[in-house]
Amino acid sequence: MAGSSIKPLDLAPIRARLAEAQGRAFWKSLEELAGSEEFERFLYQEFPFFRELSQASLSRRDFMRLMGASLALAGLSACSTPPPEEILPYIRAPEGLVPGESLFFATAMPLDGFATGVLVESRMGRPTKVEGNPLHPASLGGTDIFAQASVLQLWDPDRAQVISHRGEISTWQAFLAAMGEKMRTFEGNQGKGLYLLTPTVSSPTLISQLRTLGKRFPHAHWHQYQPINQDNSYEGTRLAFGESLETRYHLERAEVILSLDGDFLGSLPGHLRYARDFAKKRRVDSAQSTMNRLYVAESSPTITGTMADHGVSLRASQIEVLALQLARALGIGVPRMEETASDLPEQWVRTVAEDLRQHRGTSLVITGEKQPPFVHGLVHAVNQALGNVGTTLTYSAPIAFNPRNQNESLNHLVAQMDAGKVDTLIMLGGNPAYNAPADLAFSKQLAKVKSSVYLGLYEDETATHSHWHIPETHYLERWGDACAYEGTVSLLQPLIAPLYQGKSDYELLAVLLGQTDRSDYDWVRGYWQKQWPKSDFKSIWNQALQAGFIEGTALRSKSVKLRDDWVAHLSRGQSKSKETSGMEIIFMPDPTIWDGQFTNNGWLQELPKPLTKLTWDNAALISPRTAEKLGLANEEVVALRYQERQVQAPIWIMPGHPEGAVTVTLGYGRAKTGQVGAGTGFNAYALRSSRAPWFGWGLEIVKTGKHHSLATTQHHHSMEGRDIVRTATLSEFRENPYFAQQELPSKSLYPQFNYSGYAWGMTINQSTCIGCSACIVACQAENNIPVVGKEQVSLGREMHWLRIDRYYSGGLDDPRTYFQPVLCMHCENAPCELVCPTAATVHDSEGLNLQVYNRCIGTRFCSNNCPYKVRRFNFLEYAKETPSLVAQKNPEVTVRMRGVMEKCSYCIQRISNARIQAELEERRIQDGEVLTACQAACPTEAIVFGDLNDPESQVGQVKVSPLNYALLGELNTRPRTTYLAKLTNPNPKLKEE
Repeated sequence: MAGSSIKPLDLAPIRARLAEAQGRAFWKSLEELAGSEEFERFLYQEFPFFRELSQASLSRRDFMRLMGASLALAGLSACSTPPPEEILPYIRAPEGLVPGESLFFATAMPLDGFATGVLVESRMGRPTKVEGNPLHPASLGGTDIFAQASVLQLWDPDRAQVISHRGEISTWQAFLAAMGEKMRTFEGNQGKGLYLLTPTVSSPTLISQLRTLGKRFPHAHWHQYQPINQDNSYEGTRLAFGESLETRYHLERAEVILSLDGDFLGSLPGHLRYARDFAKKRRVDSAQSTMNRLYVAESSPTITGTMADHGVSLRASQIEVLALQLARALGIGVPRMEETASDLPEQWVRTVAEDLRQHRGTSLVITGEKQPPFVHGLVHAVNQALGNVGTTLTYSAPIAFNPRNQNESLNHLVAQMDAGKVDTLIMLGGNPAYNAPADLAFSKQLAKVKSSVYLGLYEDETATHSHWHIPETHYLERWGDACAYEGTVSLLQPLIAPLYQGKSDYELLAVLLGQTDRSDYDWVRGYWQKQWPKSDFKSIWNQALQAGFIEGTALRSKSVKLRDDWVAHLSRGQSKSKETSGMEIIFMPDPTIWDGQFTNNGWLQELPKPLTKLTWDNAALISPRTAEKLGLANEEVVALRYQERQVQAPIWIMPGHPEGAVTVTLGYGRAKTGQVGAGTGFNAYALRSSRAPWFGWGLEIVKTGKHHSLATTQHHHSMEGRDIVRTATLSEFRENPYFAQQELPSKSLYPQFNYSGYAWGMTINQSTCIGCSACIVACQAENNIPVVGKEQVSLGREMHWLRIDRYYSGGLDDPRTYFQPVLCMHCENAPCELVCPTAATVHDSEGLNLQVYNRCIGTRFCSNNCPYKVRRFNFLEYAKETPSLVAQKNPEVTVRMRGVMEKCSYCIQRISNARIQAELEERRIQDGEVLTACQAACPTEAIVFGDLNDPESQVGQVKVSPLNYALLGELNTRPRTTYLAKLTNPNPKLKEE
C-alpha cells in the first residue's frame, strides 16, 4: 500500500491464523491478513482517493511527462501519408471481424527475433488498434500486452526524430557521404575493422543481406546480442544432440506437463500459441470431460505457476538438482554428479515421475531460458526417454540465423573494442549501452571505437554514446519479413509512411552494400522474387500480404537422436555456480516493460503487473520468510550488493517466492529515455554479469533506512470479502457438478422487462484465464482510456475499465493463486441506476447499462452503490482534448472530460457497427460477429460474448454450464457478465496445496 509504514509485519500470527482456517480462504495481500488500522482505513473508505484536489493535482511537468505518449500525440497524423508502394488490406476476413469504415491490414510484430502475426486497424490512413491474426499460426487471433501497446509506441512523440552526429542534428546525405569514405577504405582492406552488432536475426531478407555483406567484406565481423536470448536453449540441444535445434511444444497433445522454471504461458517464444493449446485441455463442459495436469517448479512466481495443479518454489540453482532427481526416478542413466543436497520435495519428484511415466508419449517436460544448458540437455533426455519426441514436442532447424552464444559473441566484440581493433561499429537496434552485462563496461569500450553508428527507435543510452544515430522505423512503418516461433515467414507491411523519416535495418545495410537507392520494399520484394516462379510471383505475393504470412514456410520437423556421449557432454555442461555465502539473485524480464524497450510506453507502465500488481516501478521481490529473517518490510529501500556492484531497490514481499533468493526484473532505471519512462524504477542490469546472466550466488542485502512508495492496485476496489472466487477439483466437480451454484433471490422491486430483440451477455472462464492482462490493454486502446500516472494510481484513481483481481489461498510460503477479471456486470437490476440524480446511467432495451456522459454531474453516487467497484471517475483532466488527440484516438468512442464517470460499455461501438451492417443486409447480427476488445485479445479464449436470445450462440450455451455463476449473485443484481468456476486437476497421490 503506497505510503504505508515500513515497520515489518509480524507474520507469525498470520501463519497461525491461516493454518487454523477451515476450507478455502481467499486473500489479496499480507496487509489484508494483518488487518492494521491504517490498512483498514485505506480499504474501507468508499473512495480512498478522496483528498483535496489541490493537493493531488498534477504539476505541469508531471502532466507533460505522463501524457506525452498517451495523449499529446504530436499531431503528426494530420500530415502523414501512406507508404508509396501498394499495400493490400486483409480481405479474407474470418467470421466475427467487425465490419465498418476501417481497413485491416495483416502484418507482424517482431520481438526478440520472433514474429507474431497481427491485424492492424487503419482509420483514414492512421493505425489505431492492433488485433491478433486468426490465421497466423503463432497467434490464432490472440495478442499479448506488447502487441496491443505497440500502436502507442508508434505515435510516441519521444521517438528519435532527426539524424544526429556527435549530438548535433545532421542529414541522411551527410551520413551517406561519411559512410562512403569508410566503404572505400573497407573495399581496399576487405572489411578489416568493420564490425556489425545486431539482435537475433530471423528475417530471410536481412539474412540474405548479411551473407552478401560477408562476401563483399570477408574480414568484417558480425556479432549478435540481446538481453533476453535463447543461448541456453540452443546450447542445451548441442549438449544432447550435437547441433543447435529449435524446440517446439505441442501442448494440445499433452496430458501431463512438468515445467522446470519455464514460463511457457507468459514469456517463451510462441507463448500465445502455447496458451491457446494449453487452454484447450483445461476446458470442462461436463462431468465426463477430462483435463490436463500441470506441475510447476519455479524460482520466481509466474503466470504459468498460477495455473499449476501442483507447484513448488525453489531457488533457481535448485532446479538443476530437481531435474537430476527426476531423471534418476525415471531410470535414466545419469551419473552421480556434484550437487548440493537441499530441501527438495522428494515425494513430489517421485510422484511426478510416476505420473509422467504413466503417460508416455502424452507427457511433456519444459524448461526455461533462466536454466543453464545442463538442465536443458537433461530435459531433452527425459522427453526422449518418455517417448514424447514426435508427439508432444518436435525439433527443427533454428529460427535464428547462426545461433551462436550471444554472451560470448558480445564478450568477443568488447575485447576487440578494448584492443582498438574496431574501426567502425554498426549497431542495428537493441540498446547495448544500457542492457549489456555490467562487467563488460560496453559504454566505456564504445568510446574507443573510431566511428560508431546506431540505428535506434529512441535517443537512448546507446544513441548518446554513438557518433551517428539514425532514427529507426517502427514495425508499422516498414516493409520486412521475420519468422514465427515455428518458422513460418511473416511479412511486415507498413500502415503509414515513417513519421520521422526513419530508416530500417535493410536500408542501413544497403549503405554498406553500396545500394543506397533501394528501399526496404525493394529489398524484401526483390528477395522473394528470387524464391518464387516469375510467372506466379504477383499472385503469391499478394496472397502472402493479405494473409500476413507465407503459407508452407514452417520449418520441417527433424528426427533427432541423443548423441552417444551425451552423458559426458552433459557432465561438462553442468552449472559451475555453487552456493556460497549470501543470497541468490535471480534476473527476469519485467512482465510489463520486458527488457526496457517499452519503458516509455504509458499504457504498459500503468498496467498492473500480474502478480505483484505494481505499476510504474520494479522492486526486489523476496519471500515472507526472508523478510522475517532480515526484518524487512514492503517499500523499504535496501542496497543490493553483488560482485562488487550495487544498486538501491525497494522491497516487495512476494507470497510463494523461494526463501533465500531475491528476484529483480530488468528494464527500469533508464539513464536516457523519454518523458514517460524517466525516473521509474532501478536498473537491474547494473548487477547482471556475462558469466551469470540469469542467477547467481553472493548477493548481500543492506538496509539504507530509506523508503520508496510503490503504486500497487492490489488493495483497490474491494468487494467486502464476499464469496468471490469459486473453485473445485475435477473429482469434486464430478461428484457435485453444481457446486458453484447458489440459491438466488427470486423477488425484486424492479419490474420485469422482456428483452425481445438482442440480449447481450458475457462469460469468463476462470479455468482458462491466465491473468496475462492483454484484455486490459486492448480495452484501453479501444476505448481511449487515459494514463493517470503513479501518484494518481496510488490514490486509487487508475482508469482501467477492466481489472484482474489476484487472490491467494493457503499459506504465505506456498499459496495457490487465482485470477478474476472484473468489468461492468451490466446488471439487469443495476444498483447504480437508481441513485443517479440526472439519469446519466441508464438501461437500454438490449440489457446494456449505459453511461450518458453529457448528463453526468459527478456526484459519484453510482460508484458508491456499485458492489463490483467497476466505475471510474475523471478526477482531473486526464484526457485533455486536442486536435492531435482526436486524430489519434478511436473516433467511435467519446473522450471523457473531468468530472465524468465512465465504465465498460461492452464495446457498444462494435455492437452498433454490426447492427448497421446487419440491417443493411436485412438479417440479425450473427453469433461471433461482435467481438469485444477484451474478447478479441484473449489468447486463451476465456471470454465469450454474444446474444443470449440466440439459442445457438456460444455464450448462451456456456451459460447453461453447471459451472456458471453470478458474481455477488446473492445481491439480486442479475449481472449479464457471469463466470465459470475454476477447476484444477490435482494428483490424488499428492496433498493439494
